[in-house]
Amino acid sequence: MMARIHSGALIGIDGVPLDVEVDAGAGMPSFIIVGLPSTAIQESRERIRTALRNSGLPFPRGKITVNLAPADLKKDGSLYDVPIAIGIVLSQSDKFAFDDTMKESVATTMMVGELSLDGSIRPIRGALSLALCAQDAGYVRIIVPKTNVREASLVKGMEVWGVSTLHEVLAVLRGEGTATPTDEYGVNTEQQYEENFSSIKGQQIAKRALEIAAAGGHNVVMTGPPGAGKTLLAESFRSILPPLSFEESIEVTRIWSAAGMLGEDEGFIAHRPFRSPHHALSVPALIGGGSHPRPGEISLAHRGVLFLDEFPEFPRSVLEALRQPLENGTVSISRAVRSVEFPARCILIAAQNPCPCGYYGDSSGRCRCAMSAVANYQGRISGPLLDRMDIFVDVERIALEEIYAPHTSEDSAVIQARVMAARDHAVKRQGKENGALSGKECIALAIEEDAKIRAVTAAEKMGLSARGYTRALKIAQTIADLANAATIEKIHILEALQYRKKQEAMIS
Repeated sequence: MMARIHSGALIGIDGVPLDVEVDAGAGMPSFIIVGLPSTAIQESRERIRTALRNSGLPFPRGKITVNLAPADLKKDGSLYDVPIAIGIVLSQSDKFAFDDTMKESVATTMMVGELSLDGSIRPIRGALSLALCAQDAGYVRIIVPKTNVREASLVKGMEVWGVSTLHEVLAVLRGEGTATPTDEYGVNTEQQYEENFSSIKGQQIAKRALEIAAAGGHNVVMTGPPGAGKTLLAESFRSILPPLSFEESIEVTRIWSAAGMLGEDEGFIAHRPFRSPHHALSVPALIGGGSHPRPGEISLAHRGVLFLDEFPEFPRSVLEALRQPLENGTVSISRAVRSVEFPARCILIAAQNPCPCGYYGDSSGRCRCAMSAVANYQGRISGPLLDRMDIFVDVERIALEEIYAPHTSEDSAVIQARVMAARDHAVKRQGKENGALSGKECIALAIEEDAKIRAVTAAEKMGLSARGYTRALKIAQTIADLANAATIEKIHILEALQYRKKQEAMIS
């Protein structure tokens, strides 16, 4: 007898419906899996055989053929263990009762899970994407490992059944199980960060630049000597970003789940991610890749912050890979068998020293670097990549006596309120944040005539490229939104251009 079990494949971060067809017939004992299975799937034969035996479930002595359909889609991972094992059990009509009620249940259920040798079910990657796939394909319910129930339950209107053993899977198919409630897991986006702008002494210019970056989704380059506070500013930046919406939380959770980054007790990502990789990482680690592509750091930072400390120390080939994702907000990875696309809409914050010793231009006069060494160090970042950055700001060392001086810096919550109001203006006007505007959309922004003339004149004197000019317009629009202004005025243009001057100096 042949049994057909519905399952799904994870391609990138997307789920794809898949059928597991199992036939147990007469012949020499064998266990064959076809349909372009990976090594991990081929190895599942011994896991499944042992798990069934240790669970007290029958395993046929004849020929077993498993087909993963569609056969032209390359499959990877261990999530097919459970559907294959259940298919083997149901294919033995002489040893297992398979009534009409159970047939109907099997026809409307998707199931996934990895097996342990004792028959227990282990967690998998991509449960949320597979639950969304099951809903889109019209299935009534999805059976997932109990550990994955929290993330799968984010899909509203879908029955999610968490199971720990093969016997529990069979109980669900018989209608004897109890469905896990799908509405008990709310997303709490409130979070208190240890880092707060109120604890940072001085650095008013840098704080203003980061407020603009948060309000418009702009990329930032901070330059300053060691110990000036660049890392603290970047880490505090999260505290002024708006909370994730439920839809954004779904996007981020899908990425982290597909990458296998969700903890066992973490069913979803409710807070904006902050990723700070070491400068020795590779191109695939940054943008994603592999024979079966997985998300990289820039996608793990989607809807959050990617912080690259010691910016010039990253290999040039790694940094150049950022150019397309920074422009489009996505990463496209092509392989011989398939192409996948990962979201990568994050705010890039880069921190760097001005020279190899770190003190070029510092008031202490400690720098002894030759001008050629300074030029070579700053030249490690290409002009095209710098052109894709929005805001350039110097972070200077504060005097030591200021550490103990009383100060009245704004709390992050106050700044966050302004940031959220500015983002609301942008979304109501154009449906997205200013940092995501195209060049054509930037030219169409409402700008006063004298401000437009001043912007063009100043941009020509600075030698801005067309991309650099439109990025200045984006910044000016964000500044206008923070000021609750209906149009871009000359004062907004002048402030925006101040954040582009450093970039021109670095390129020259």
